Amino acid sequence: MDYVSALVPPVVMAAFFIALIMVIVKTQGGDKKAKEDAAVDAALARVEAASARQSDPASRDGSSS
Repeated sequence: MDYVSALVPPVVMAAFFIALIMVIVKTQGGDKKAKEDAAVDAALARVEAASARQSDPASRDGSSS
């Protein structure tokens, strides 16, 4: 019966892990997906705008030619 007590913890952990993955997959999307996507798109736009300003040579020296 030692093999049963040795196998129970990994089996229980595997079952909980599978349940966790199933919950994560099921909660993706839904009615809040558009709001989350919009927040990510806005954050990416801010990062891209900041990197564009840094790489623009005219904005570095203050002159626009």
